[in-house]
Amino acid sequence: MKKNHPFGSGAESFLAATFLLVILWLVYWAEHLFRYDFAQLGVLPRTIEGLKGIILMPFIHAKTEIQHIVNNSFPTFLLVSALFYFYRDVALKVLTYGWILTGFLLWLIAENKGAYHIGISGLIYMLVGFLFVSGVLRRFLPLQAISLFVVFLYGSLIWGVFPMEERVSWEGHLSGFIVGIVLAFNYRKQGPQRPKYQYEIEKEMGIEPPDYEAEYNELLRQQRELEEQQKDTENQFKIIYHYSTKHQEDKPKDETQR
Repeated sequence: MKKNHPFGSGAESFLAATFLLVILWLVYWAEHLFRYDFAQLGVLPRTIEGLKGIILMPFIHAKTEIQHIVNNSFPTFLLVSALFYFYRDVALKVLTYGWILTGFLLWLIAENKGAYHIGISGLIYMLVGFLFVSGVLRRFLPLQAISLFVVFLYGSLIWGVFPMEERVSWEGHLSGFIVGIVLAFNYRKQGPQRPKYQYEIEKEMGIEPPDYEAEYNELLRQQRELEEQQKDTENQFKIIYHYSTKHQEDKPKDETQR
């Protein structure tokens, strides 16, 4: 069945988001099965050891705080679904590069205080930044609606890019948000685009658009010429009226007497 829209499949977007979410919870479940401290798989800034966290950090959540993974699950599912549905052609690239670049930028700019950075919140900020800015750049109504929807739901997340709470990786949030914006600009010409008007297509093809003003002025000129011709024709045929006076004297009438 042919789609009547430029977006992806709802089933594909649902499966992609569900697959990622299942992995997150399986890793969280594995943390309780093994004695190994999974937090050590996170990003330790500016260390060789911490480089592995660039890939593994989003899978790791606080073992003793289930609220950490619970709070991240819904936005992860919603934003990944939106990415794969509305930006299917570039979704995998955005997710892959966003995943790696967010972790690397965090590793580069964060201060090493001996603590590992864990959690998928950096990727969430990347998705928020990409979906919002991309919708604005493309000027396509459905994508602009998604931008507004993202702002409505997660606009308050902007405060997370500032160092306001302890034990919260604001550097990871900031890294993800910056990466999302950069990717939105980088892929702005790929994926769904605003439908072009006829005059825009003709302009790209080098076809000059019709000059409606000139056509209107020409029509007025022709109408004025026609009116002038009609006046000249009327002037060629003049009707002259001759008036005669009636004699007021009554003529005598013949009367017959009996």
